[in-house]
Amino acid sequence: MKKGGDLAARLVVALVGIPTVLGVLWAGGWVLSSALALVAILGAREFYTLARLRGAEPFEVMGSAAAGGLVLLAGSEPVFEAFAARALWVFLAVGGASLAVALKTRWPHGSPLAAFTSTLGGVAYVGLPLAFVPLLRALGDGVVAEASSAFGGAFFVPMAFVLLPLLTTWAGDSAAYFVGRAVGRTKLAPAISPGKTVEGSLGGAVGAVAAAAAVAALWLADLPVRAVPVSPAAGIGLGLAVVTQVGDLAESVLKREAGVKDSGNLLPGHGGILDRLDALLGAFPLTWLLLALVWELP
Repeated sequence: MKKGGDLAARLVVALVGIPTVLGVLWAGGWVLSSALALVAILGAREFYTLARLRGAEPFEVMGSAAAGGLVLLAGSEPVFEAFAARALWVFLAVGGASLAVALKTRWPHGSPLAAFTSTLGGVAYVGLPLAFVPLLRALGDGVVAEASSAFGGAFFVPMAFVLLPLLTTWAGDSAAYFVGRAVGRTKLAPAISPGKTVEGSLGGAVGAVAAAAAVAALWLADLPVRAVPVSPAAGIGLGLAVVTQVGDLAESVLKREAGVKDSGNLLPGHGGILDRLDALLGAFPLTWLLLALVWELP
C-alpha cells in the first residue's frame, strides 16, 4: 500500500473513512451492497486507466458496470452457490460481448486481445473480490438469526466476519510499516517496491496473526453457531498475511508498468481506490474460503 503522502490529509481521510466504513458494515443489506458497488465501479475505472496507459483500449463502461453488478448480485442473495452461478453468467456475458466488440472495433487498427483481456481483468481484479464482502456479512447475520440466546459482543457479530480480514490486513500492514522502519535491512522485492523489507514482511505476518486471533477471541470463538476458535483464526491470519502482501506487490507492479505512482487521486494523501484496496482484494475471498475449510463446508 501507499506509505507516503501528506500526513494531515491522510489523518482527515482516516477520521472520516473509518467511521463511515464501520457504519456501512453495520447497516449491511443494500446500504453495504450499494456502497461497495460504487467502490467497485471506481476501482475498475482506475484499473482501466492503468491499462490505457499501457496502450490497451478496454471497454470501460461495460467492465465497470459488470464489476459493480457482481457486488449487487452478491448482496441480492448472499449465498455462495447462488452468487457463483450468477457470477459465471456475468463473466460469460462480458467475455462474449467484449470479444465480439473488440474484433469488430479494434481490428485491424487496434489490439482486440488487449481490449478483451483488460476488460475481463478489471471485473475479475476488482468486482469479484469485493462481492465476497456481502457474503461474509451474511455469515454474521446468519449467526444472529440462528442463535437462541444472547452472547457477548452481539453488536459486532453481524460484521465480525468482515472485520476479520479488514482488521487483520490493517494490523499486518501497520506492523510491516513500523517494523520495516525500525529494523528493516534486507530488501524484499527491490525491483517492485524498494521500501519493503523482509523484516517488515515478517513483522507484518506477526501483526496479522495477532490481529486475527484477537478478533476471534473478542467476537468469534464463543459464538453459539459458526464459531471460529482462536487457533484456526491465527492460521487464517497467517494466510491473509501472505496473500495481502502479494496483493500489495501486485498492485505496485501494475502501477510501475503503467508509469504512475498512484492508481488515482480520489483520496487525498492515499492515492486512489486501488491504493487502499490492493491488499484487501485477496483477503476477502481467501477469508471466505478458509472459513469454509474451518467449518468443513462442502
